[in-house]
Amino acid sequence: MLVKFKPITPGLRGTVLVSKKDLSKEKSYKTLTKKFNSTGGRNNQGRITSRRMGGGVKRKYRLIDFKRSKNNILGEIIRNEYDPNRTAFISLVKYEDGDLRYIIAPRDIKIGEKIISGDNVAIKNGNCLPIENIPVGTNIHNIELKPGAGAQLVRSAGSSAQIVSKEQPYVQIKLVSGEIRHINKKCRATIGEVSNSDQKNIKLGKAGRKRYLGYRPKVRGVVMNPVDHPHGGGEGRTSGGRDPVTPWGVSTKGKKTRRNKKTDTFIIRRKKK
Repeated sequence: MLVKFKPITPGLRGTVLVSKKDLSKEKSYKTLTKKFNSTGGRNNQGRITSRRMGGGVKRKYRLIDFKRSKNNILGEIIRNEYDPNRTAFISLVKYEDGDLRYIIAPRDIKIGEKIISGDNVAIKNGNCLPIENIPVGTNIHNIELKPGAGAQLVRSAGSSAQIVSKEQPYVQIKLVSGEIRHINKKCRATIGEVSNSDQKNIKLGKAGRKRYLGYRPKVRGVVMNPVDHPHGGGEGRTSGGRDPVTPWGVSTKGKKTRRNKKTDTFIIRRKKK
């Protein structure tokens, strides 16, 4: 659910945020929390290697159970929480053996609901099982790329993938981007969509709120001087006069940024343009 504010200040006039009234106001569970240091985009020599990073509000990291390795043990949702390190909400799960773990909260998960992980569990929101045992057409998230390695795909707010077909030894998965790829049938996935689907509709309202998130301003090359950027200089406003490049002269026009070529054989159809 989205929240709008009365325009009592210029920053609040256009602000639209996600409501957190249904989330727990308690502090994160201590044994599942560790310190999280910000780099500010600097390496071990103190030099900036990633621009436009810095500042931001201090955070603590919540340890998320991406492997869902508690097999055939019922877990109960104790509370839903906000996680400053990700767009999705998280849920604290208490298992029957007393163990507590954080998971990425599925959409519409309620406090007191039971979830379970295993090879032959029910097809129910929040349950985790191998892809080979999930019916075709089911929406899933938290998908593994290697069996037992933990979820790597479809973890951000409001996202879900769909099982298209099954063929030995792979299952065809359609991802949020429109890409269809093969994934090992033994890999696990969680049933349902990821929570906080309204994340895409928020409006921060002011530059300061972007700074809280750890982002610094981005300055366009065309407004710089020639000494600072290849696009800089010129009389009046110009659009660069050349194909777009980085500050070091490397062309970015039509440049492919995907580096992993080893898994190309698993991609059946590329993402939509």
